[in-house]
Amino acid sequence: MKKRREIIVCIAAALLTRCAPAPKPVESARDETKELWYAETVEKLAAMNREAESYFEKGKGDDAAALIEKGQPMVKRLLTPPHPTLEAEQAASDLNHLYARMLLSNHHYGWARMLFQQNVARWKHWRPQSPETDRRLKQAQDGIVECDKHLD
Repeated sequence: MKKRREIIVCIAAALLTRCAPAPKPVESARDETKELWYAETVEKLAAMNREAESYFEKGKGDDAAALIEKGQPMVKRLLTPPHPTLEAEQAASDLNHLYARMLLSNHHYGWARMLFQQNVARWKHWRPQSPETDRRLKQAQDGIVECDKHLD
């Protein structure tokens, strides 16, 4: 009798749940890479990279470092979406590459290697591959080789 009652309760529960309205479809997340702020931030970071590169080449490491530090939150925000744009990845890569070169010139080989390795991972797994992504991958790999010469 008890078992029969459990079966009836289960059947009733199943029937009642079938009468419930269909769940609402999950709203698709907005694509931040299509928003105006995203493109503006990519452009601003690229310009800061060029300025920092110029400072570094002129021997003004402190000025370059200040711009690199200012660019870090921008990189984080640009790379937050599930599929950042190629331009955002390039701007982030350029910032990493410059910072790694600065660290290398200051004999901070381990930290420099870590940044070069981030770029290796970025460009090794980027799809679709292109001559530009291949060039950037080779550039990062060469940076790792340079660091390793000093770490051994």
